[in-house]
Amino acid sequence: MFPRLRQLALLACGIAAFTAPALCNRALAADTASGSLLGTDGTAHGNVHVTAAPHGVLVRITAQGLIPGWHGIHFHEKGNCSAPKFTSAGAHVHATTPVVHGLLNANANDAGDLPNIFVGPDGNATVELYSTLVTLNGTDGRPGLLDTDGSSLVIHANPDDYRSQPIGGAGDRVACAALR
Repeated sequence: MFPRLRQLALLACGIAAFTAPALCNRALAADTASGSLLGTDGTAHGNVHVTAAPHGVLVRITAQGLIPGWHGIHFHEKGNCSAPKFTSAGAHVHATTPVVHGLLNANANDAGDLPNIFVGPDGNATVELYSTLVTLNGTDGRPGLLDTDGSSLVIHANPDDYRSQPIGGAGDRVACAALR
């Protein structure tokens, strides 16, 4: 929500809190999340911005200082990017178990799956992509990125082959952004 509109929504909810609390909860639900991409050594590597969309989320990533080439990226189930290997971010976001990975796998149910990103020869990447597998607030039966323990976006060392279990051969976690 734009800052001015959010202020107006807060004011309206303050006035209506006694008569229509359900409307206020809906109006104030988060419609964006963002986080700073950090490397395993704590170096800043860019930003991630996630915006709620009618049937999923729009993700914008700006990254710097990464190894050139293709990299797998995934939403992970916890909003914790503790170094050195970001294992604190947990597994991929998912709603059912066992989790089956892969955008090209007919049996996939891994809601954290995202397309690979390409990092140019200068170590930079700017990408905008759309996912219908998650929402910000867990609507329509899809996992919410802003649930009680949050989530993160992780960039991996290698490309995701979209089929192999459990992470498509994407390898080590090289950058992580806790989404808030």
